[in-house]
Amino acid sequence: MRAQDTAVDAVVVGAGHNGLVAACYLARAGLRVEMVERDEVLGGAVSTVERWPGVRVDRGSSAHVVVRQSGIVEELDLAAHGLRYVDCDPWGFAPAPSPGDPGPDGQPLVLSVDLDATCASIAAACGPADAAAYRRFVEVWAPRSRAVVASFGRRPTAAGLVRSFWPLGAPADGRPRTSGGDLAVDFLGSGDALLDRWFTSERLKAALAWFGAQSGPPVSEPGTAAMVAWVTLLHDVPPGHPVGGSGGLTQALRRRLEADGGRVTLGDGAARLLVEGGRVSGVETGSGRRVAAPVVVAACHVLATRDLAGEHAPPALVQADPPVGNGFGLVVRALTDAPPAYPGVEPAQALGGLQLLCTHRAQLAGAHGDWLAGRLPRDPVPLAMCFSASDDTLAPPGRHVVTIWGQWYPYELADGADWDAIAESEAARLVAAVARFAPGFAASVQRLYVQTPLLLERELSLLRGNVMHVEMGLASMFAFRPTPALSGYRVPGLPGLYLAGASTHPGGGVSGNSGRTAARVVLADRRLPARVRTTAGRLLARART
Repeated sequence: MRAQDTAVDAVVVGAGHNGLVAACYLARAGLRVEMVERDEVLGGAVSTVERWPGVRVDRGSSAHVVVRQSGIVEELDLAAHGLRYVDCDPWGFAPAPSPGDPGPDGQPLVLSVDLDATCASIAAACGPADAAAYRRFVEVWAPRSRAVVASFGRRPTAAGLVRSFWPLGAPADGRPRTSGGDLAVDFLGSGDALLDRWFTSERLKAALAWFGAQSGPPVSEPGTAAMVAWVTLLHDVPPGHPVGGSGGLTQALRRRLEADGGRVTLGDGAARLLVEGGRVSGVETGSGRRVAAPVVVAACHVLATRDLAGEHAPPALVQADPPVGNGFGLVVRALTDAPPAYPGVEPAQALGGLQLLCTHRAQLAGAHGDWLAGRLPRDPVPLAMCFSASDDTLAPPGRHVVTIWGQWYPYELADGADWDAIAESEAARLVAAVARFAPGFAASVQRLYVQTPLLLERELSLLRGNVMHVEMGLASMFAFRPTPALSGYRVPGLPGLYLAGASTHPGGGVSGNSGRTAARVVLADRRLPARVRTTAGRLLARART
């Protein structure tokens, strides 16, 4: 072994948040762990950089939702390693329709942890019947959403799903047992159908639909009901933004890892897998350094993992063809001299969380239809966030950072347009879409950083600009993600290689569940005698082929 080479128990490829979570759990179990990352910035899509002098800007995610429900923050005691969240409360704001919009004028919708206050806002904006329906909606769907949380934290096996969802059928408080058929209809149905069954106000439906659509599929698709119903959990634990930016989470994970003896190497990522005797034996980095290890956890895109395996890729990897899609969204990071100001609502009510700037689901349907056709959305639908209003570490006094997310922007445009050429004009249209609800916002903008689908691929290694790695439709979730053969976090035919990251169950977003479950699978395999591991692996590979 050369002097610069190293030997560890496990090497993790990719220092995104899922890779860091996996590394932390492995190191906590006593393994010697090294992470290798091509980027000079830690955290992948959960990172923050100084974009302009004195201004800290997230490169990917900003509001953390799923990870705050997962238990990972507490299990790894990340607060002791510097992580501090600012609660997004109120967690959702939807403006009153602008003058000239179809439908009646009304009050803004303010959705907060306080269920009573949320229902009062719904009553004022949409009527008392919908307020009462929302209260009942939370009562019915919160336990179901907690079951989804449990399922996200387990391997997507039949037994795991039963463990997560079986309690929903048990009698509670004298109510009759819920039938499996009723649950199946609700969970497999569309978000639109769910909203139409529960509510009458289109404004309320549009706000909840826009929240639910953040996972990717439009809420008209089957299986999206649970994405909409996730809002019921936010009355317990709201989304949060780490102090100092989204990268506060991954920085805390790194400190936790290093406290347990792990190591992170930036700027020198894996170039290829090392294979000896038909099993993984480590990685070789771009600089030629070799990290020997009997376990490699690939926390990168599953198709990048296939490239790393090269000639050693087994059929399960060679044949993998998960739906990556045609882009996902466009992100505009704006440096402004004022936060967005929405008429009729106090800044504290509007700026704490997600500004859901949509008043009718037809807007969402139109944007998605344009995306399917490979067109830019004719009517961009923005979601805005301004966490500098509650975190003064992000920008100097008198300056603010506003993130504007526009969903369903194609990576590849049907008319052949060049994203580098149209980035500024599309950013201006998205800024104008915010200004439609917050007059004067466009004039407050001083600098823009535009992350097109193409730039998301270049900057964050998000293939085709898909921030979820693989589409989040029903056919690519649970035991189908990224493919049925690869859904167990192992790679059949190449012992020692494990998958983590957004390509695996439960998918994209800031959750950490993929990394934790991958680590659990690694540790379970290490507890088996070598002869049993080999036999079990062969049987599993044979069963899947």
